Amino acid sequence: MNLEDNTKWLMWVAKQFENIAGDNKEINLEQFKTALKVKESFFGDRFFALFDSDESGTISLDELLNTLKLLIHGSETDKLRFLFQVYDVDDQYREPGHRGSSAASWLKPPTAPRKSQIPHILSPVYWYNNKNKLLLLGSYACVNIILFTLAALKQAGSGLWIVVARGCGQCLNFNCAFILVLMLRRSLTWLRTTWIAKVLPLDLNVILHQLMGYIVGALTLLHMGAHIINFVRLSQAKGGYRLWEYLFTTRPGIGWIHGTASLTGLLLQLLTSLMLVCSTTLVRRSGHFEVFYWTHLFYIPIWVLLIVHGANFWKWFVIPGSLFLGEKAFAATLSRVGGLYIVEVNLLPSKVTHLVIQRPPFLHYKPGDYVYLNIPVIARYEWHPFTISSAPEQPDTIWLHIRSLGQWTYRLHEYFWNFQEPLEDNPKLHRMRKEASCSHSNSLDENMKLQKVDFIWINRDQKSFEWFVSLLTQLEAMQGSEEPTACFLEMHLYMTSALNKSDMKAVGLQMALDLLAKKEKKDSITGLRTRTKPGRPDWKQLFQKIDKEDKGKVQVFFCGSPALAKVVKAQCEQFTFPFFRENF
Repeated sequence: MNLEDNTKWLMWVAKQFENIAGDNKEINLEQFKTALKVKESFFGDRFFALFDSDESGTISLDELLNTLKLLIHGSETDKLRFLFQVYDVDDQYREPGHRGSSAASWLKPPTAPRKSQIPHILSPVYWYNNKNKLLLLGSYACVNIILFTLAALKQAGSGLWIVVARGCGQCLNFNCAFILVLMLRRSLTWLRTTWIAKVLPLDLNVILHQLMGYIVGALTLLHMGAHIINFVRLSQAKGGYRLWEYLFTTRPGIGWIHGTASLTGLLLQLLTSLMLVCSTTLVRRSGHFEVFYWTHLFYIPIWVLLIVHGANFWKWFVIPGSLFLGEKAFAATLSRVGGLYIVEVNLLPSKVTHLVIQRPPFLHYKPGDYVYLNIPVIARYEWHPFTISSAPEQPDTIWLHIRSLGQWTYRLHEYFWNFQEPLEDNPKLHRMRKEASCSHSNSLDENMKLQKVDFIWINRDQKSFEWFVSLLTQLEAMQGSEEPTACFLEMHLYMTSALNKSDMKAVGLQMALDLLAKKEKKDSITGLRTRTKPGRPDWKQLFQKIDKEDKGKVQVFFCGSPALAKVVKAQCEQFTFPFFRENF
């Protein structure tokens, strides 16, 4: 805090003290512990003893403020003496269990009450920052409405359920073809280099693909239900076929190829439902990615059945299908050019596998790009995307840092953990092909000169910082001679498992780390010159700082958990910072 903030904080502490203190304007040990919300605590007793400088058994306002001023404005010697006194008790104040204290609520200034505001999705800021996305979703909805309406008008007079079935069928023709377009990775990568990337939010392809999957599932249920209701009505009419004949035979002659519409429709409903269920987050994130992977291959028989089932589907499918086959043929040709060697493997904390892979001469990439990796000894037919963690200027190798979060990644870590032979003696080749790059590099304006990078890295524990600490040390060394205001790279490191300074247990620890870092000129947690901060970032304060630096247009590129992405994106919208998130 600056001098003005310190003054306001001390005034607020004085006011809180007066609210707690009795008529004698002093507080005793029990009142002190009540304020700290603890019963019996080593830290509670020790801090009370140090605040009670005259050893009267009570703390006056002057004693409290004098000690706080020492902790804020005191010299290193003063702070070290205080820290030493906290722990130099020869165990006489220690109690079994050392139950910890919570933050002193009366020492924490109150947060400003949140102003009532309109829902986030209705705010002008949200609409301004998401206009391209909203335009795309609106256009998509309009296309479906128009297709449904046109198909329904053609069947006017045929009955409600025929109208519903035909309308849903026409929407399914469009959706089952367009859902393929969203996964044409090479085509989308090329589009990101054109002006179209400024008009359409191409980074939403995966999210929109998932959304369309659920829409297709809902449309198939409605389409099939409408047909079944119509079959029931027909079977009850005189001279009509029975319901089971409509559903399970070709006798009624429904369908443009030998009356197979009902049979192919039931198979399509079964396969679509299985694919949809196995694509849920519950399956993909629960360590059963292979279930999602193999059931997703149902798209091949689904397309064949759709061509047989609907007379007009092939017209919708011919262009996306041709592009899809072209991409697959190109990828198959590229994968047979030759395998690549894994030249080095490092097993890092938290079950992270660091692969150093021979870089092929044809592989050119930008920061933020990713590759699809296939290791036959792990799974012969599975390709998985991973971000390239090495710089494009690195000539002979590329790096991948792979965290164990599913069956494939766990098997990869275990394979190299149990590996006994030197890698150079292993005859296996490991395949890799470059696929669609994420939007990070392509979202930058090529005419914009990059002036500054703020690297914000949040980890739970100390071990996770070991993954890239050597690289970050090199970057710090390169900037060693630069003035702080002229540094191209500024790092912001946070460790969420560390107690915040507002917690009484952490006051001594954080003070010791601050003093040690000042003396050694490096952080005790990472070994970097950049200090690691406890807790989580104050995104508003951090973005305000970046905005005030006035280094030009600010863009935020995020990779992390979905929950944190929502928090960061909301702050970006408040500052009108474009937000880009990496999605696989």
